[in-house]
Amino acid sequence: MTTFTELPLSSALQQKLAAAQFTIPTPIQIQAIPPALERKDVLATAQTGTGKTLAFLIPMIEMLSQQPSRQLNVLVLLPTRELAMQVNEEYERLRTKALPKAALVIGGVAEGGQMRDLRNAQVIFATPGRLEDFLDRKIVDLRHVKLLVLDEADRMLDMGFLPSIRRILSCLPARRQTLCFSATLEQSVASLVNQYMYQPLRVALGSVLKPAESVELKAYEVRPGEKLGVLRQLLNEEKGQTLVFTRTKRGTQRLVKELVRDGFNAAMIHGDRTQAQRNGALSGFQEGRYQVLVATDIASRGLHVDDVAHVINYDLPKMAEDFIHRVGRTGRAGSQGRASSLVAGAEILELRNIERTLKLRIERKQMDASASGQPIRFVENTLATRTLTALPGEVFV
Repeated sequence: MTTFTELPLSSALQQKLAAAQFTIPTPIQIQAIPPALERKDVLATAQTGTGKTLAFLIPMIEMLSQQPSRQLNVLVLLPTRELAMQVNEEYERLRTKALPKAALVIGGVAEGGQMRDLRNAQVIFATPGRLEDFLDRKIVDLRHVKLLVLDEADRMLDMGFLPSIRRILSCLPARRQTLCFSATLEQSVASLVNQYMYQPLRVALGSVLKPAESVELKAYEVRPGEKLGVLRQLLNEEKGQTLVFTRTKRGTQRLVKELVRDGFNAAMIHGDRTQAQRNGALSGFQEGRYQVLVATDIASRGLHVDDVAHVINYDLPKMAEDFIHRVGRTGRAGSQGRASSLVAGAEILELRNIERTLKLRIERKQMDASASGQPIRFVENTLATRTLTALPGEVFV
């Protein structure tokens, strides 16, 4: 398959794809969409930015078009409100006139409108916490779901949603189709798959245990107290938009205040911000009104922002997998990106642990010790590549 026109889709959906300028499928779409259209269970893993959302939306919309019904037919579970809203927007771009709007079931916003939307919903995009609450209150009935999609499954489990997911899945009919998309396949995900999927077709594209080759990785070894100065210099040198990651909510707030004081157009996202504040920061960043978005790991997965030129780890993540997901916000869909990490003191050892886990070596740069305002000098290191071995049933592209 080289174009979407080769897929056995309705003319209405083909027209929607053409209008949205979706013409050439990505590798994950080439591998996952045909078996999904055949109503097979699919377990797909791929790096972020490879087009997983369209890989389940296309077969989902086609199924709804072929089997019109007024019952709830599709449930899509996602880890964050932002991702749920973005996937809903993508659905709206491709939704044909014959299909109703989806119900968005997420926390952080008033539930009245969500309950109204559920009355006639055929599709639900939901975060596990709010959906479980609705189930407990008998606001939603999942007994007729024909298609379940688990998007960013590893992230949902990382966030502690496993009990909620098990509770939700226990309310679904046993005979259904399940599509599971994940950036990594950890043991917790594998256990979920073995219990709730039926002979899934396994699709694995490339290595999900190392960053995409389109991302240039660098690490700046600095003295404590020099991070902010190095960050300023990197931001001044960068013409595009930059996503900066911190570990804590308080650190996010402090850093944004410093950057705004320095004249940068900066916004922030973290768990204590209201949904309206998070939406405003994200839309402002997407539309280019903010040059810098500072965020905790709430933005490391599930935020689809095109054309992020530079990702900066102001603080290193705790887990090597989170490093992959952070840097995966840039270099998406085949474009080139940069990812820089600022490390000081004990973080140098943490960086080495990340390198050891991911089996790579990141190019080092060091600040000139004479003055933080001087140009950065660096020592280059060679990136090591990881050899992949395919397991039975896996397809590497």
